[in-house]
Order: sequence, then C-alpha cells, then structure tokens
Amino acid sequence: MSAEIQSTASHAAIALLEWYRAAGIDVVLEERPRDRFAETQAEIEARRARNASPSARPASADPSHAPAPTAKPIAGPSDSAAFPTSRVAVPDDIAVADARERARSAANLAELQAALADFDGCNLRITAKSIVFGDGSETADVMFVGEAPGREEDAAGVPFVGRSGQLLNRMLAAIGLEREAVRVTNTVPWRPPGNRPPTPAETQICLPFVQRHIELVRPKLLVCLGSPASKAILGSQEGILRIRGQWTTYSFGIEADEAIDATAMLHPAYLLRQPAQKRLAWRDLMALKTRLAAKSAPN
Repeated sequence: MSAEIQSTASHAAIALLEWYRAAGIDVVLEERPRDRFAETQAEIEARRARNASPSARPASADPSHAPAPTAKPIAGPSDSAAFPTSRVAVPDDIAVADARERARSAANLAELQAALADFDGCNLRITAKSIVFGDGSETADVMFVGEAPGREEDAAGVPFVGRSGQLLNRMLAAIGLEREAVRVTNTVPWRPPGNRPPTPAETQICLPFVQRHIELVRPKLLVCLGSPASKAILGSQEGILRIRGQWTTYSFGIEADEAIDATAMLHPAYLLRQPAQKRLAWRDLMALKTRLAAKSAPN
C-alpha cells in the first residue's frame, strides 16, 4: 500500500511540474511565492498618498512633520528574510515619462545603459536575470531591433545568442556582414517570464530607451525583426508578411541627417519555425545588401 501511495504522489508531483511548464513557469527564483497583486495594490495606495492634494499634506518645514517615506511592498510577516525588497511598479504615464527623461539625458550608449540599469519602472526587471542592452558596433551602418530577450540572452546578457541569433549570424554572413559590424538590440531589454510576449504597456515603457539607442548609434539602415518590433518602432499596424521588404523612413528629429531608411524583416525565430519562408528572408537580405552598398558609395 505504501508503494502505491508513493507512486501516486510521484505522479502528482510530475503532473504539477508539467502544469507549471505549460503555464510558462520555467524558472524558480525564490523559495516561496509572492503575492504580486498585494504588492501592486500597496504601490497604488502609496502613489495615491504621494499625489494627494497639497491641502492634505503638512505645510511645516520641520523635518519631524515631513511625509513618511514610501512604504515598500510587504510580502508577509514571515517572509521578510526570504525575499528581496524589489519595487513593484505600476505601469502608467508616469513610468513612461520617467523612462523618456532618463533616456533623453544619456549622451552616449554607456550612459544609456547606466540609465536603464537605474530604471525601476518596468516589472520585467524583477524576474529577469540580467539587462540585455545591446551588442555590436556602436557606430554600425546597420542596426537590427528584435522584440525581447529569450532564455539564452537573459543568461548571457547579450541579445541574439541563442538559436535565432546563430541563424541571424549566418544570414549576415551570407551578404558579407560580420556580426561585430552591426548593432543588435530589442524593444524590451528584460526577458519576460516564461518567454511570453511583452505586454503593450511593458513595450511602451521601454520604448524611449530603444529609441534613444537608435538615435545614438545613428545607423544608415534600420531593420525591425518581426511584427512586434515593427509595430513598436515603425508604427506599423499590419502583419509582418505584408510589410516585410518595404522601405520607409524612421526619424528621430527634424533635420535631414536625423532620418534613416528603415524596413521590416522576418524574425530568425520565425524562420526556425517556418523554414519555407527563408526564401522571403533571402530576398530581403539581398535588398538590404543593395541599399547598404548605395548608402556607402561615395557621392
């Protein structure tokens, strides 16, 4: 009987792990679960207190009457030693404005990466292992922007190092480009848990950083890989199969040298799932090679 009970318990444990995997829970970060809803509610209440009307705030300059510091989210009376005190942000216009201000203040890529490291307005950073900022030449003629880091990228802190990154390297080599000669990044610098797609709010919050990234590199050609990046960067509302191969202009200012040619291509991860579509990617790569040659030719 004891053997049967043990076998049943083992099957139940395996079934539970399979359910976790199907739900996208593939990494254990802490020993006990956290109540994200309670933490978010605590942050909302703290923000409401900070945004209260001036008449409701003490007017005295006496430090003893100063507003109490914002309380950190509380996970539970017995959990304080088990969890890090990570701030849970509430995605809203304030977070976007904060990201825009931090990105605008960066004079170079090193400062932009430091500003991103200090930014706590996106909850993706809580579960991600590292910031996946960018890779490649800081003065590249061609810049590629994907959607979000995957497991391998999160572990390495470098974009496009997994299977899709290896395919991208082969695609670049096919038209005579070295990986080190181009710039690669993503619209979102943190891996979403379970490799789920970033939410529109998460993408919108991180967008000022990637826009400033493009502006600082100032490539001759900008390539958005996949539909999510094309929608976020180029404002496209159509699917990737409809817009791929078409060229448009991406502007980050009003001067003539603040507009660059931009296009959309199929993401390497999509090509791994749909290898028959590599013929379309080859056409786009050849068009990219031709346009780059024209841009690089002396006037």
